[in-house]
Amino acid sequence: METKSLSLSKSDFKLLKEHLEKSNMSAYNKEKLQAELKAATIYSEDELPSDVVCLKSEARIANVKSGKEFTFKLVMPEEANIKVQKVSVFAPIGIALFGYRTGDSINWEMPDGIQEFKILEVNRL
Repeated sequence: METKSLSLSKSDFKLLKEHLEKSNMSAYNKEKLQAELKAATIYSEDELPSDVVCLKSEARIANVKSGKEFTFKLVMPEEANIKVQKVSVFAPIGIALFGYRTGDSINWEMPDGIQEFKILEVNRL
């Protein structure tokens, strides 16, 4: 599976890097994120392409195996509220999708094993 490089704004890159240092995510996810951050393309805030999953964007994704679709907004942890589809950028799925674009597929280790997700649509809020 081809690995795409992440597209991140400067502030999102900093956010992820700081989180990585103090996070307790699985070794698989930590190594994956470290490698992705090394290879990331960094944009200034106003040059980030509009189909990139970033803070304050809304993503519609599908679990490739089950076909189940989910839509949620990525927010800071203090704004997270799953009842209204607001997911923390530091939640496993938030970190997994960060910096990817519409059409990309990603593998990420979830509590029930490694899952593949496809990004169907991204909207900047």
